[in-house]
Formats: sequence, C-alpha cells, structure tokens
Amino acid sequence: MVVNNIDKLAEDLERQELEAPNGVASSQVYEQLLAIYLYQNDLCNAKYLWKRIPQNIKASTPELANIWTVGQHMWKRDFPSIYKALNSVTWSETVAHIMKQVQDVVRSRAVDLISQAYSSITLDTVSAMTGLSPDICVPACAERGWKVEPDSCMVHPIRQIIEPVGQTSSEDQLYKLTDFVSFLEN
Repeated sequence: MVVNNIDKLAEDLERQELEAPNGVASSQVYEQLLAIYLYQNDLCNAKYLWKRIPQNIKASTPELANIWTVGQHMWKRDFPSIYKALNSVTWSETVAHIMKQVQDVVRSRAVDLISQAYSSITLDTVSAMTGLSPDICVPACAERGWKVEPDSCMVHPIRQIIEPVGQTSSEDQLYKLTDFVSFLEN
C-alpha cells in the first residue's frame, strides 16, 4: 500500500465510523483504522479511537486488543516490545498488510533515531531497536555505511543529513516579502 492509499483508506474508514448506524461501526473498521493510526504514528488519535470503541466490540475482537498492545508499546517507545507484540500474532487478512507496514515504518524510524542520536551503540541495542537478529544487523549496518567493530560488537552509525523540505530561511522570506511589496508599490 502506498501512503496515499493508506491516507485515503483512513478517510474512508473515518467516514464509515461517523456514518455507522447508532454510531457503532464494525470491528473490521475499528481494527483497520487503529492499525492505520499506528502506521501514521498518530498515537493520540489511536488512543482516542481505543477509548471510543464500545466495550462489547473490544471484548468480542481479540485482534483489536492485540493491535492496541502494539500501540501501547509504541507510546512507551519500547522497541523490543513493539516487535514482540507484532510478531506474536498471526494477523487477519483485514489488517495483516497494514501491520506489516507498521513494522517496517517502526524499524525505519528506529534506524533514523539511531543514526541521529548515537555516535556509537552496541550491536545488541541496535538489534533490540530494529527487531532484527544480530546476524542480520551486521550486514544491514554495513549496507548503510555504518562501521561495525566485530571484536567489541560496537556500531558507529553515520549521521544522516536531513535537508529541510520546502523551508526557507527568515532572511529569504524577508527578501521575498520586500521584493513583493516593492513590486506592488511600483
């Protein structure tokens, strides 16, 4: 699923929830919407959705509780528990693809966090934060250009330079505003 498709699906699911008879949507709507909020890292909306899901639907849908367990661990930023919760369940067809995307995006955020926050980190910590075994972590780190010391099991991430997208400096904005005002005056 592409992000645009997930965003559109989220809008459709939100509309279905709002237009549901008696204000109660089906359990599949709640499952998918909760999973999408986790994918989007929109933990506040996930929490509010969880609170407004009727108790009888929560009780009759164990998968909904499993999705929320992942959300609780995401809220705490407990990476090992996130992966444990994701991998301990065989997801139904309605949410399997979304939950796979959740796992991929959580791993991607963890890798970005490691590259921004650490100059050196143990291989075990990288493994815990990415949900990958140490055997898979070593080539994955090398692929990113990170230095791995096999004797000390230390990883030295390379900080990624994140370019601000579409942001201009205050001086550039002031120059453009001045240019525009002078154009209007002349």
